[in-house]
Amino acid sequence: MILSAGNEEVFSFAQPIGVGLIETAINLTRICLFDRPNSLIFIGSAGSYNPKKHQIFDIITTSSASQIEISFLNKKSFTPIEQIITASVSRETIVNSSNYITTDKLSALAFDKLGMEIENMEFYSVMSVAKEFNIPVKGIFVITNYCDITAHQEYISNIKKAKNILIQYLKDKKYIKDK
Repeated sequence: MILSAGNEEVFSFAQPIGVGLIETAINLTRICLFDRPNSLIFIGSAGSYNPKKHQIFDIITTSSASQIEISFLNKKSFTPIEQIITASVSRETIVNSSNYITTDKLSALAFDKLGMEIENMEFYSVMSVAKEFNIPVKGIFVITNYCDITAHQEYISNIKKAKNILIQYLKDKKYIKDK
């Protein structure tokens, strides 16, 4: 089953499950309880923490996610929850998720230094639900912005082209049929 967040990231071939960590967890859990899929592919946009590693319109495929907040970087919080979930044994790009978009370049580079390379609001929830239901999962992301002060404006400017690039990638890799 192919999933997307919703709002600007709606695709005719994907089930939208909500924006952010909470809506995603609730809606995907409901899907898994009532019509359990064999596998999950979450598609969407992501911000790059380090422009030297991932540039605008790059495609990233991964099965690793984290949920680390900026307050943790600033040593102002801790968490008892599992910080990194991975469904793969190989070293992959780790997608960091939060209900907030990083707009501070120094924080973005600190995330990168910790091993998180990109940011997507929903993927940690998708990984968590997939783990709970023992469903194979992966994420396929297109970089729409850098995590800095212009993150939102870049996202708005790039999302339409990014969606087209993502659709073409999915067709090329035979995730969806070319119509």
